Amino acid sequence: MSTATTARVAVVTGASGGIGRSVAERLASDGMSVLVGFSGNPGHAKDVVDAITLAGGTASSFQADVANEEQVAALFDTAEQRYGGVDVVVNVAGIMLLSPLAELSLNDLDRMHRINIRGTFVVDQQAARRIRAGGAIINFSSSVVKIALPTYTAYAASKGAVDAITMILARELRGRDITVNAVAPGPTATPLFLNGKDQETVDHLAHMAPLERLGGPADIAEAVAFLAGPARWINGQVIYVNGGVI
Repeated sequence: MSTATTARVAVVTGASGGIGRSVAERLASDGMSVLVGFSGNPGHAKDVVDAITLAGGTASSFQADVANEEQVAALFDTAEQRYGGVDVVVNVAGIMLLSPLAELSLNDLDRMHRINIRGTFVVDQQAARRIRAGGAIINFSSSVVKIALPTYTAYAASKGAVDAITMILARELRGRDITVNAVAPGPTATPLFLNGKDQETVDHLAHMAPLERLGGPADIAEAVAFLAGPARWINGQVIYVNGGVI
C-alpha cells in the first residue's frame, strides 16, 4: 500500500554505513523520506532506519546490488510504491581495492568496474527514467582522480568514468529540471578509507588538506544535502569535498 506524502523522496545506495549512512540521516533530517539501499548487511541497514525513525524521520530499507539492473529497478519500484515517487538519487555504493598498476589483480579491476562504473550507470539509468521534475541525481567520484596518489590507479580510473557519466547525463536531461552532479570526497575517516593503512599513512593524508584533518562523513553529507536541495543552479559538475587538497 502506498504511503505517499508531499515530502521529497530520496533513494540512497550504499546507505548502510560510512558516508552513505551519514547522507541518509542528513537527507531525512532535511525532511525527505529515505529509502536506504544496501547490498550485504541487513542489520546495518536496520540500524540506519531505526536511527532515522528515532530522530522523527521517515525511512525504510531495500536490498539491491547496484550493478544488477533487475534489482535496481525493484529498488526504484519500492520507493515509488512506499513513498509515491523519487526526487533525489544518491549513489554512494562503491568499492576501493588498492595496488600499484603493475601488481593489481585483474579480478580486482573487474570488481571495481562492476560496482563503481556499471553500478553508477545502472542506478543513473533508472534515475533518469523515473526521477521527478525538480529532482537531483548525485554520484560519487573521488578526489584521487585529481591528486593521483600511487596505488589508486584502478580505483581512480573507475571514478574518472563516474565523472564522465555525470557530466554527460546532465546534458542528456536537458529541459527536465533535473540536476546531475558528482561529489568527490578527499581523505575521509570511514572504514573503507582507513582499512589497511598504518597510523603514519593516515597522519600524512590528514595533513594534505590546509585544514589539517581528515574529513568526516558529515562533511560529505553536507555537500550532498546542498546539491539535493537548494543548489538548483549547479549542474553537470564534480564538486571536490576535500578541505582544500590539491
